Amino acid sequence: MDYKYLSRIKSPEDVKKLNYSELDILCEEIRDDIIETVSKNGGHLASNLGVVELTVALHRIFNSPDDAIIFDVGHQSYTHKLLTGRYERFSTLRKKDGISGFMRPAESEHDPVVTGHSSNSISAAYGIYKAKRLRGESGTAVAVIGDGAMTGGIAFEGLNNAGRTRGNFVIVLNDNKMSISHNVGAISKAITHLRNRPRYHSVKFAVNRFLKRIPFIGEKTAKFVFRVKEVFKRAVYRNSFFETLGYNYLGPVDGHDIRALEHLLWTAERYVRPSIVHVITTKGKGYQFAENKPKDYHGVSPFDVEVGAVESEKLTFSDVAGETLVKIAESNQRICAITAAMTTGTGLSEFKEKFRNRFFDVGIAEQHAVTFAAGLAKGGMIPFFAVYSSFLQRGFDQIIHDAAIGNVPIKLLVDRAGLVGEDGESHQGVFDVSYLSMIPNMNIYSPCYYDELEYRIKFIAENDMLAAVRYPRGCQSGNVKLDYSLDFNHLQRNGEQLVITYGRLFSNVYKATENTDISIIKLNKIYPLGEEVVNAATCYKTVWFYEESSKKGGIGEYFGSLLYENGFKGDLRIIAIDEEFVPQSSVSESFKRFGFDVDSIKKTLGVK
Repeated sequence: MDYKYLSRIKSPEDVKKLNYSELDILCEEIRDDIIETVSKNGGHLASNLGVVELTVALHRIFNSPDDAIIFDVGHQSYTHKLLTGRYERFSTLRKKDGISGFMRPAESEHDPVVTGHSSNSISAAYGIYKAKRLRGESGTAVAVIGDGAMTGGIAFEGLNNAGRTRGNFVIVLNDNKMSISHNVGAISKAITHLRNRPRYHSVKFAVNRFLKRIPFIGEKTAKFVFRVKEVFKRAVYRNSFFETLGYNYLGPVDGHDIRALEHLLWTAERYVRPSIVHVITTKGKGYQFAENKPKDYHGVSPFDVEVGAVESEKLTFSDVAGETLVKIAESNQRICAITAAMTTGTGLSEFKEKFRNRFFDVGIAEQHAVTFAAGLAKGGMIPFFAVYSSFLQRGFDQIIHDAAIGNVPIKLLVDRAGLVGEDGESHQGVFDVSYLSMIPNMNIYSPCYYDELEYRIKFIAENDMLAAVRYPRGCQSGNVKLDYSLDFNHLQRNGEQLVITYGRLFSNVYKATENTDISIIKLNKIYPLGEEVVNAATCYKTVWFYEESSKKGGIGEYFGSLLYENGFKGDLRIIAIDEEFVPQSSVSESFKRFGFDVDSIKKTLGVK
């Protein structure tokens, strides 16, 4: 579509040339284009609609890429992409070989770092800022943090460290959900209005310089005036948390008022100490469906703009996991559920409603979630932590230190395990097998079907064990009835070839080898492996191992070492993801790429 202003934006310099009336139209066009694109491609909608004016103001005050602007979480960077030369490619958002739904340095010099997950912006921006100062370069760095990212522990680590610096390092707190600094009464509002005016800060700077020039008493007088002002300000504001850490607090300000935003950002850019700019935004701004239900429009599949996003009626693995937890919690008062800000995504909405006192949303804090679960388990409860595979990476140390060493029986429900599609490199769940299987005392299961997932969740709830159950995003494909009480199922045929696999790949392997003499071993328990399954595989001439996970450190390599130690004389071939980050594309496209689809499996195995 040819927009009046957006079509002409080739770089942030073009945004600086527009007047405020033109900027208002530009913001409308940006929202229209984001809604249109996401309705076709899917993606993160509500968070991006909420930061349109903020992003415009940032690019008018700062000079990207000399000033590094980092959006955290990166899924709120769509406007940033449109303003930094990617308008013509924006229709390829989240598509194979298209632009990413997150910040990606390989895509543009305006994306300083990868921000696919959460809470890393302050640390990264502060590192860039200090590097500029050490190298004698101009420019600053801005961390735009919000959409729950402030609940992540690393955000507070970055805050603590960066508050010690001197200079114009800037953090923009995009407050679209929670209130961190409250306005208190008419006096507070009046002083907030005064403090947010550029004239106020210009006079303040001038007075401070004047006082310091007075011989003998100037420096002391300036410090005294500063202390009096701080005492009065803290009596009125509840923002002392940031100021205690060394920040100049500015705001709160309407995040949809470009003029007001520019005033505060201009002030922050000129301070000689780090600043927190507190911005209030509305998620879903400009699209009524998203404004009314921002959580439902956080991440959406393609939808009709006029009708709005319609929730899929198809049952998913996440739904089954949540429903199973509800079932067992009804008869077992010890069952608890934990999520890291992903209640709906991990299927725990019903559990939350029915068992509020046993449901815990800890925010984007997977490290805390694991250790908290360990504490619950030590206290006699049975905690299930439902978490996306790629997000569990943040809790790796705690799994080892707080659970595995003491063999504390926490239960990990590892959602989105395997290839996830359009979210790309940072979200592919292809590493959990490698890092979980290296941990002593860990038991790992990987169901292929809904009934198997239900069986396994009930099984680990009833057994005093440290366990992880991993399952993919989306729906099951078919359903072969097997005995899930066994650690593995051996579908013996008459040939000399054997395929070993686990998880949803079993469904494709089964379809590809039907009516052939190729045998299959489906691993129900993928770690640790027992002698029986290794013995069952030793007699075959050729063993194929299919694994929707990283090859290095995967179960295929682990099985292979046991196989050869057991005297295997045949040929082992592992089909897995070999030392690469998987780019964005649909799951079906990724399956074809790695040879996981039915046709590719047939071709590899020589099936006619």
